[in-house]
Amino acid sequence: MKFDMGSQTLSQLTQQTSGASQELGAQVRLLAAAAEPLEGKFNGQGRVAFDQFKARVDEIAVSLDAALTAVLGGIRGQDQAFGQGDLQMADASRATQGSIDFDAAKFNAR
Repeated sequence: MKFDMGSQTLSQLTQQTSGASQELGAQVRLLAAAAEPLEGKFNGQGRVAFDQFKARVDEIAVSLDAALTAVLGGIRGQDQAFGQGDLQMADASRATQGSIDFDAAKFNAR
């Protein structure tokens, strides 16, 4: 099995996720604003759930933002680890190549 990922994949994912984080909180607030005409139309447990949602809109938006911020931190850490691993592999390859006698592998016609 081969896993091939471009060097910019995680950086691009970080940028896309960052934008989505801001949009998600805004969408939760828009949902609450769109539901305002329904306020007072529910009774019983439906009303309780609706009121709880309305009361917690900001908390929900902030929690979603915090969760996506944590995801972004993980992606940044992976990006850094992959970048360091790539550099270490290149350094190790150059060091090994420098110690090999390529002249010994030449086949001379006699």
